Amino acid sequence: MPRIALYSLVVCVLAVVAAVVSFAQGSLLGILWVLVAGLSSNMAWYYVRRHRLTTGG
Repeated sequence: MPRIALYSLVVCVLAVVAAVVSFAQGSLLGILWVLVAGLSSNMAWYYVRRHRLTTGG
């Protein structure tokens, strides 16, 4: 797994945790964290897929 994909995955997990905490506290800021989680998840999938296509496996 490429390093940038791993970093994106870590950001995704942290954003999900932040969203859960925000919603638990009653803040609507969690919506922003959900969007960040979605963006970082897509980045992770993109870099993993690109790595698989360029290396052949």
